Amino acid sequence: MPRILISGASGLIGSALVTSLESHGYEVTRLIRGEAQKANSVLWDPMHAIPPEVVSGFDAVIHLSGESITGRWTPARKTRIRDSRVISTRNLSEALSKSEKPPKTLLCASATGYYGSRGDEVLTEESPLGTGFLPEVCRVWESATEPAAKAGIRTVNLRTGLVLSRDGGPLKPMLLPFRLGLGGRIGSGRQWWSWIHIEDFVAAVHHILQSAVADPIAADPTTIMERGASPPGLLLAGAINMVSSNPVTNTQFTQSLAKALKRPAVLPIPAFAARLALGQLADEALLASTKVDPKRLVESGFQFKFPRLESALANLL
Repeated sequence: MPRILISGASGLIGSALVTSLESHGYEVTRLIRGEAQKANSVLWDPMHAIPPEVVSGFDAVIHLSGESITGRWTPARKTRIRDSRVISTRNLSEALSKSEKPPKTLLCASATGYYGSRGDEVLTEESPLGTGFLPEVCRVWESATEPAAKAGIRTVNLRTGLVLSRDGGPLKPMLLPFRLGLGGRIGSGRQWWSWIHIEDFVAAVHHILQSAVADPIAADPTTIMERGASPPGLLLAGAINMVSSNPVTNTQFTQSLAKALKRPAVLPIPAFAARLALGQLADEALLASTKVDPKRLVESGFQFKFPRLESALANLL
C-alpha cells in the first residue's frame, strides 16, 4: 500500500485529495499542528526545522499548507503569506533530503500568480516570471524545494489557478450576490481567469503520482481511459500548470455563473471599488490577467473531465 504524507490536509484541496487518495487504497498520513495527536497524523511546526525521521519512509509527500491570500495585504500579512510558504517548504524539503528513506516524489503547491498579470499572452510552464508580490512569492516558494530536488527526489511545483468547488475557494463567496442578481464583471472584465474543477485537480495529482508510486487506480483500464493516466514510464517534474485547458475572461466567467444560476449579471464592480476594498490584492488577483495553458499536463496525456467552464459550473451548482 503506497504511503502518502500530506500537509494542509484540512484545506479545500487537501481534504478532497485525502478522501480520493484513501478511496484509491493509499495510506495517508497528515502533517498537523496545534492539535492533539490522532491516528495517521504527525505533529509539526512548519516554521521550525523538522527531524528527518518524522518524514522518512513515505512513497510521496504533498505539501499544500500556507496562509490564505484573501483579505487586505498589510505589510505584516504579506510577511505571513510569504513565510508560511517559503519557510515551511524549505524546512520540509531539507528534512526530506536528510531522511533515511526519502520519498520518490514531492508535490508542492505553487500558483499561477508566478506569471503575474500578462494581458492576452498565453502562458506555459516555460514562460518567464512576472512582476509583483505574488510572482516573487511564487519564485522563492518554488526555490525552497531545491534541497529535495538536489537530493534526487522528483519535485513537482503545482502552479494552481482558481480551484472551483462548492465547498469553498473563490466560487463560494460569489454565489450569494449572484443568486440575488447582484453579480457582474470586475473592472473591465477583459482580464483572463485560469481555473480548474476540484475533481480535475485531484485527478491530475493522481496522474502525476502514477509514474512514481504504484497507484491502485492504474489497475482499472476503464479509469485510465476516462481520467487520462500517465503513459508508462513518464515522469512529470518541475512546474506543472494546474488549470483547465480553456481559460475565460472575467466577463465570460461572470456571465456563465449568472446563466448557471438563472440570474442576470448586470451590476459590474468598478476597478476602483475593488482596489478600495482589497488594495493590492485586487490588482494582483481579481484584476490581473493570467491566461495559462496546462501544456505539460495535456502533452502527458491527461484528459480533463470538465474542460469547459459551463460543464464545471453545471456540475458544481
